[in-house]
Amino acid sequence: MTAVFALAIAFTVHAAVPALPAMTLAVVLGLLAANLPWSAGWTAGRARPGLDFAGKHLMRGGIVLLGLKVSIVDVLGLGWLALLLITGVVLASFTGTYGISRLFRLPREASLLIATGFSICGASAIGAMAAVRRIRHADTVLPVALVTLCGTLAIGVLPLLMHPLLLSPELFGAWTGASVHDVGQVVATAQTAGTAALGIAVVVKLTRVILLAPIVAAAGIQQRVSRARAARRDIRAGGSGVDSNVGQLPPVVPLFVIGFVAMVGLRSTGWLSAGWLEAGAGLQDILLGAALFGLGSAVRIRTLLHTGSRALLAALASWLLIAVLGLGAAMLMIR
Repeated sequence: MTAVFALAIAFTVHAAVPALPAMTLAVVLGLLAANLPWSAGWTAGRARPGLDFAGKHLMRGGIVLLGLKVSIVDVLGLGWLALLLITGVVLASFTGTYGISRLFRLPREASLLIATGFSICGASAIGAMAAVRRIRHADTVLPVALVTLCGTLAIGVLPLLMHPLLLSPELFGAWTGASVHDVGQVVATAQTAGTAALGIAVVVKLTRVILLAPIVAAAGIQQRVSRARAARRDIRAGGSGVDSNVGQLPPVVPLFVIGFVAMVGLRSTGWLSAGWLEAGAGLQDILLGAALFGLGSAVRIRTLLHTGSRALLAALASWLLIAVLGLGAAMLMIR
């Protein structure tokens, strides 16, 4: 019930101030609920099972419906050069962010989630990667907080750089789509430069989103290959070669990611009317908003400040890297 009330507040504030994405507001409201004296005990106690369910399972439903926003026709309309550049940005930012996180001595799993969220599509990508790698739900909280913080930072900073960098609306839109993390944050940032910027920003961003499925699948395959190598080493060392966790391995591609791909295909057929697409987008916002409120409600500011300083520095360095990579790609796309 509290999540419903929080979502109502988030959507109301977003309607009044479109520059504030509803998904970002959902995370912030979750943070407040977790850290205000009158609600902290409730979020850590009786409400925790329901909030954890929202953060995990409603997130997956939202990822499936995210596919309805992606049209293969629109993506291919960018041209092969743009597609190669966007793919290059995603791969370079993924590799670079993972490397930066490890440089700051963050755990491998946290580094992987931060790299996934920053390079593809924010909290949705973090949820997908956590599922395929069987990363604990509690370990997704910090990466989601960081990707939300840096995406919100982009909303305030990038528009201030448009005129000093002499960027046209189209170039600014391409830069926003190539470098800002979450779809809602892309919209909030790009709309400050007008409809031309917003149009190209959304298509470029959704091209990054479509790379979620192959990257998650690659992570699942890599995990299985690592397990197989470990088993062979165990056999050579005289062991049985049987991994006690084999039965716990998730599918290479989780069902909800397959659902995401199916929704992309359905959207690309053109069969769905504007009304159905709008309904799907509304339901996706509700599911993701509830999930992000649940994740935000697990963040304790005191603990975050105590343990997350290195993670924050790694996130800011990664944000700068992606901004530079995205700007370079945008300048090559928009000539």
